[in-house]
Amino acid sequence: MSKIEPLIQVRVAAIKDEAMGIRSFELHALPGHTPLPAFKAGAHIEVHLASGLVRQYSLCSSPHDRGRYTVAVLHAANSRGGSAAMHSLTEGQFLDISPPRNHFPLQTPRSGEPVPLLLAGGIGITPLLAMARELVGSDEGFELRYACRTEAAVAFRSELEALTKQSPISRAVKFHLDDGPAAQRLSITDLLLNSSPETDIYVCGPQGFIEAVLEQAGQCGWPDSKLHFEYFGASVNTDAEDDDFEVRIASTGRVFRISRDASITSTLAKGGVEIPVSCEQGVCGTCMTEVVEGEPDHRDHYLGTSERESNKVILPCCSRSKSRTLVLAL
Repeated sequence: MSKIEPLIQVRVAAIKDEAMGIRSFELHALPGHTPLPAFKAGAHIEVHLASGLVRQYSLCSSPHDRGRYTVAVLHAANSRGGSAAMHSLTEGQFLDISPPRNHFPLQTPRSGEPVPLLLAGGIGITPLLAMARELVGSDEGFELRYACRTEAAVAFRSELEALTKQSPISRAVKFHLDDGPAAQRLSITDLLLNSSPETDIYVCGPQGFIEAVLEQAGQCGWPDSKLHFEYFGASVNTDAEDDDFEVRIASTGRVFRISRDASITSTLAKGGVEIPVSCEQGVCGTCMTEVVEGEPDHRDHYLGTSERESNKVILPCCSRSKSRTLVLAL
């Protein structure tokens, strides 16, 4: 299911501190290699770091600018190495990146439909900033609510305020600070009760923020088709009673025993069977693999309900097996 695409070499042309712990990285195409591949708002790239780590970052630059990509990275306290490596980059360095991929596409609003509602929590502003840049030229505009803990954590404030002035609707962007006056804090319940369930909602941010929005939207009558979301990171579900199971490679018949404290991808990699991975938390879809036989125990935050129920695919970076043996199309 996963395929390896040719990488693109880019130069780190500029690095800027955007907010507390958040830096943006402007990546330029090398001379003779412009334009960069086109992308739509909501897309991300995989950055291949010198340490061997591969991490995904949403593009927050304008989809209309083919000469550069911009990503922004929060230096997470519990970093598994990716954000620390990004924050150690210097201007002038070269990086290998994947072509843009999009699991969080913006649906172009039709005339007369409610304007899209963009809900960002913290670093989740990055894909929504690209969406705002794309929507600002439309007749209907957009509404963006940006929740942060403090003023110091607000990234891209000047750019967002500029977009507000360009949008055909007033006050297109509103900021909500957890440590600010109570009246300006984001109330998801009040916001949705005063919005139409016909509104397309796009939400990105911490796991708890996204789940709170989705839960409240469901209670307020939003159909699943109007809810669009992307996790930046999520906890991997584990169970103290997890059992060992076997994975068989369909093409060779090789069998691997997956212990209760190891993932499918890490076990197969030790045996020379590589599956492309990135997030290792079941949120990006990079490792999605076809299931030939067996019943997966889905523990990801990526697959839709129908994909889970079909038992035809699995995200082996985090999911396990309910059956004794799982046969994968590798």
